[in-house]
Amino acid sequence: MESKNMRLNYDSGNIISPEIHKIGILAMGSHFENHGPALPIDTDAKIASYLALEASNRTGAKFLGIIYAATEHPYIKHGIHIKPIELVDKHLKPILKCAKRSLKIQKVLIVNGHGGNTKIKKYLPTIAEETGIKIKLNNRIVEIEGPHAGSGELSIGLILGITDPKRLRECENIREYPEIGMIGLKEARERDKKIDESAKQLENEGINADPILGKSLLEEALEDIIKDIKLLLDD
Repeated sequence: MESKNMRLNYDSGNIISPEIHKIGILAMGSHFENHGPALPIDTDAKIASYLALEASNRTGAKFLGIIYAATEHPYIKHGIHIKPIELVDKHLKPILKCAKRSLKIQKVLIVNGHGGNTKIKKYLPTIAEETGIKIKLNNRIVEIEGPHAGSGELSIGLILGITDPKRLRECENIREYPEIGMIGLKEARERDKKIDESAKQLENEGINADPILGKSLLEEALEDIIKDIKLLLDD
């Protein structure tokens, strides 16, 4: 808060508008989820955090950090997750209320890096009403990165420095790493048509970790995130 003897310079730095200080950007991924031998179990959290922080750097929106939990469909067994309502009540709401109280945040963009988290979308109108914060969820990186732990995520990981290039060939061992493309997750493939289609895509195309692809995916996601920030700013 401003004291009587000090004026904060809201127009300083790399910002698109002084009003940007009312907007927060919050990352949401998954910290405990298998991604094969070449990517860490917190891959989604690291990707979402990078995108949120970089978007903050480019626009001036307040970087609020990352949510420490994630949710998932119960039939997708490749990590440790919690129920959607628990994610909302015990994690998301407290962060938003604190951001409003401490930073005077009025609008928040959630940058999601984990597909299962889209289950919270139905709760957002209620959360917005309870907290008095306008909320928008950006899911672009999940939409464009392709099969789980496949070429897209491995390529992004090369750019971020989280992919171990020495273990890329091990990604072909689906028997040991069934979560790659979810090829070996039988129940998930049987119950979810999109998962099965994604698995078939990886089976047909194989894995190709390419830094050019990784950079392209990150930039496409960032462009979409910044577009959403500008929409919140203009609203």
